[in-house]
Amino acid sequence: MTVTDLTTTEFVTDPYTAYGRMREEAPVLRGTFFGGAPVWVVTRYDDVRAVLGDPTHFANDPAAVPGSGAADLKRDAMVQIGIPEDLLHYLTDSIISADGAHHTRLRKLVSRAFTVRRVGELRPRVEAITAALLDRLEKLGAGGTPVDLVEEFAYPLPITVICELVGIPETDREAWHAWSKDLATMDRERIPTALRDMVDHILSLVACRRAEPADDLLTALVRVADADGDRLSDDELVTMILSLVIAGHETTAHLISNAVVALLTRPDQLAALRADPELWPGAIAELMRRSGPVQFASTRYALADTELGGVKVKAGEGLQPALVAANSDPREFDDPERLDVARRTAERGEGHVGFGFGPHYCLGAALARQEGEVALRVLVERFPDLALAVDPGELVWLPVPGMRRLSAVPLRLRCGWAELRLG
Repeated sequence: MTVTDLTTTEFVTDPYTAYGRMREEAPVLRGTFFGGAPVWVVTRYDDVRAVLGDPTHFANDPAAVPGSGAADLKRDAMVQIGIPEDLLHYLTDSIISADGAHHTRLRKLVSRAFTVRRVGELRPRVEAITAALLDRLEKLGAGGTPVDLVEEFAYPLPITVICELVGIPETDREAWHAWSKDLATMDRERIPTALRDMVDHILSLVACRRAEPADDLLTALVRVADADGDRLSDDELVTMILSLVIAGHETTAHLISNAVVALLTRPDQLAALRADPELWPGAIAELMRRSGPVQFASTRYALADTELGGVKVKAGEGLQPALVAANSDPREFDDPERLDVARRTAERGEGHVGFGFGPHYCLGAALARQEGEVALRVLVERFPDLALAVDPGELVWLPVPGMRRLSAVPLRLRCGWAELRLG
């Protein structure tokens, strides 16, 4: 059986076509990352939901497979990209990898910070941060000077919001941006230092919150740990904060960047949103479906021999749910290749699986949707002449397996004087 290398250029530059071809070839196929152990790539919408939503047959932790000695593919991959052995557990033992009662316990500790009500209360602050960033963006783009959406807006907004929520001081946020970028771009030379600096910084913040509590999530988590040390250890505190801060800004930043490019290259869809702002909430779901940054969910492991998509999967074998393939499955979506900001899929909730599905559905989905809606709506309303400063074909997609992310998005905010005269 052919094993597809999921790290080749086509999966970075045009994942819709690459994963779409796999999906139409077969529901479940063999794939590999960087030549590592093969996994079953699950490509069709219903099968992806089945794997993500059924904890009785599939687990995140290979140790949950009875007596199989299943290989920990996530751990192996992290070793391959340069994560030091002594730091591995901070990334592999996270809420994302936990199962069953352990996962429920960890999720319960932080879920109250991400309820729809709590996120709604954050909206005025999200709007204020957005306005301040756009004021700065306008100054940088004065006179038609190109500005980078990624660095000047898409990154600063979500990292500011999540750091304020968690309790990371403003003076430390630039360092967090640099550290997380080193991890996300898999810079093998910088990863060990970046991760070690993150861990040390979180431990110092934990010590500070024990001495001087504050009104933030970190203080709440420290109090839980101090009240019952068995519930949340220092290692669990570090792992939780790492997961929240990195996941809480990386994906949202690239959702914003990808969405802006999608709308600027589809002027009819942008015009529809400007004509009817009530479309924005549904448009965020559609943009997440079609331009979401996360290409696949965490590896799942079959708990027993099973059959999926006509393929026999043995106990302990890894399955990789391909979200980008599922979100373009014509069996679920009419004309799936088309971005349609008025698309509605109420019969299946938000329809897409860009935020995952089942027990591990993204904890921060409501916050990401809100940040995306506020950021995109205010950006396009404030700058009616907004345009890419380069040809779309010149945009560079970073070679990060599993993520659809641009290195930069140069924009012109307003037409220059010469353009106005020619127009």
